[in-house]
Amino acid sequence: MAETHLSAYGGDTRRTFDATGFFRLEQTDERWWLVDPDGAAFISIGVNHADESNLRYPHNRDIWKQKYGSRESWIRDGVVKDFKTWGFNTIGWTQEYISGDWGVALDWFGDPIDLGHSSAPWPAADFRTADMPYAILLRVAEIEDWKGQPAFPDVYHPDFDVYCEYLARSICLDHADSRNLLGYFLCDIPSWLPHASGRFFTGFEGLGEEAHATKLYDVASRYYETITRHVRAHDPNHLILGDRYNGNKGIPEAALRAMKPFVDVLSIQYFSGPTMDDHLDMRNAFAAWQAITEKPVLNADLGNWTATKLNPNRSTGLSSQADRGKHYVESLTPMIEEPWFIGWHWCAYVENTARGWGIKDPWDEPYQDFVEPVTSFNRGIYDKV
Repeated sequence: MAETHLSAYGGDTRRTFDATGFFRLEQTDERWWLVDPDGAAFISIGVNHADESNLRYPHNRDIWKQKYGSRESWIRDGVVKDFKTWGFNTIGWTQEYISGDWGVALDWFGDPIDLGHSSAPWPAADFRTADMPYAILLRVAEIEDWKGQPAFPDVYHPDFDVYCEYLARSICLDHADSRNLLGYFLCDIPSWLPHASGRFFTGFEGLGEEAHATKLYDVASRYYETITRHVRAHDPNHLILGDRYNGNKGIPEAALRAMKPFVDVLSIQYFSGPTMDDHLDMRNAFAAWQAITEKPVLNADLGNWTATKLNPNRSTGLSSQADRGKHYVESLTPMIEEPWFIGWHWCAYVENTARGWGIKDPWDEPYQDFVEPVTSFNRGIYDKV
């Protein structure tokens, strides 16, 4: 049954603001809201890593051919249909994790490895096919915690300015008039703390704690000022969602203070542990970082997993798909009660051999014991705030 209080974008028509034709932010006495193009209050409930490569393995490529047969069909009859059926209203970051060992990946201070990702995010034409809210990622610098050998740019060099202008020009122009775009993420889990490889921005060697923080603030300020200046020159209509910080590793205060004048949303990736104490630790960490930035907060990447037929080694204290569903609800309940929380993007869509977990199994069937509590929670979200 259709939910009559939902707008075409998935917003809450019982709470309305001025319609501007684009997604924007609004702060009331009650809380922060995203506002959809028609003026309805909006909480972004997304799924990350919708990538057709997950259905093109030897074990499932026949399913792809028989069920979809084309990328357009997969987007319409797979991604969009599934997301809306489960109560999700946003297409999150669309690149997928396709190689590497996840157990090592979680040790951000361990041996540096490269976690392969699919080559490119969806093009603008695919988002037009989907016709639902979405977010875009701009890879401002190759300094991700998941990149084995990161390349830290000289943010003061003219070449960095030229690159940021190119990045904005090549991507943002295609999305500047989109009514469905929420906004732009910047780097995915950037290494504002030391990278496992030992690499970092130049000029920090031998600095004491105070001098390090001062220099980091200056470097981060130049980074944020440069990319956001060019994004807004090519697209003044959409939000800048900022770096997708690695909350599990920690976020230096200098980087948060540097982003504050330039970025609209504090976006944090954080995977909560299995207990309620873990969920409250996540909530409390978010609250502390939010107090520094005074921005609304989006959990840009969170997830959970359990052992499956294809990935029997995936274990984090959750023994079943039903436990995963319970964890989903319990981890998000303390967050949604906070007045600064504007949504979350779940990891991930279809289970593959690399990531090892998803909402759907490797044969494109939903894990029903997980999906049912997730759907119920998502569909009732506007009654919880």
